[in-house]
Amino acid sequence: MSLFDDDRPKKPIAHEIGSDLALLSVDELKARIALLQAEITRLEEEATRKASGRIAAENLFRS
Repeated sequence: MSLFDDDRPKKPIAHEIGSDLALLSVDELKARIALLQAEITRLEEEATRKASGRIAAENLFRS
């Protein structure tokens, strides 16, 4: 570890499923909730996109 490691900006902490929440503040918990909600939205949008692509492919081969 270098003497200058403390000067680098810290990477935002991602939530790890199952991690201990006892040491987190209310603000940190709310930030993690927002992070997870954004990720859920991203996953749902991708699932919808893939499902519509699959339906289009199925309709193409049914013709």
